[in-house]
Amino acid sequence: MKRVLITGTQSYIGNAVEALLKKHPDDYEVDTLNLKEEFWRQKDFINYDVVLHVAGIAHIKEKKKNAPLYYQVNRDLAIEVAGKAKKSGVKQLIILSSMNVYGMLTGYITKSTVPKPQSHYGKSKLAADKEILKMSADDFAVAVVRPPMVYGKGCKGNYNGLIKIARISPVFPNIDNQRSMIHIENLAFFVKEIMDKNKKGIFHPQNQEYVNTKEMVRHLAKGFDRKIYLIKVPGFWIKKIPLTILKKVFGDLTYEKDDICSFVSFEESIKR
Repeated sequence: MKRVLITGTQSYIGNAVEALLKKHPDDYEVDTLNLKEEFWRQKDFINYDVVLHVAGIAHIKEKKKNAPLYYQVNRDLAIEVAGKAKKSGVKQLIILSSMNVYGMLTGYITKSTVPKPQSHYGKSKLAADKEILKMSADDFAVAVVRPPMVYGKGCKGNYNGLIKIARISPVFPNIDNQRSMIHIENLAFFVKEIMDKNKKGIFHPQNQEYVNTKEMVRHLAKGFDRKIYLIKVPGFWIKKIPLTILKKVFGDLTYEKDDICSFVSFEESIKR
């Protein structure tokens, strides 16, 4: 039996992994630890085989006054947890990072792509990744997981915007694109596999298929018993859309297809 400690409570991804592992009570014993309270530093890590670190700051608007918070939580706290885990004899640390470390709104990312984060979120995540990867050793496997956009029931972020469009809009731009995404259940399954095989390194988990934004919205609308019409958008209207939003919604942003997880198909994921 593997003893797993998830550092960070109320995490969407952490909760999904915990729920999956608890379906296998003969194989896993799972605890969670709230890092918002100072007492966590008195917690003994020595009894755990794996630490999954999911605590972090995300989905808040970046401002000059909250910039230090990103580095305090996403960098410093993560490094402290990793150091404590290694010192306690934990065999594996899995840290949840982000595609955001590459700083790209569009493009194709491979294992050799050099990260160039543009936001405090991305910079703080990358700083943690670099320091924690240095701790990796034969008796301490470090796995850095950098998922693309995560979607699923109850998630935050850009996916909620697409759901709102699918619920109320009769039309959506007929623009083709490709984006790497991962359903929450696929991501949880991928993390479990990393634990099972004691893997280490940097991982780019994603669904088997690249996702076309218009097709995602169309499938969502179908799930709400609605029909959404795909329309050609005149160029002058496209120019009115802020470039950042245009690239985020309709641009191509993909990982090379190495770390594929097809536990749940795209159509099934939308139904769920």
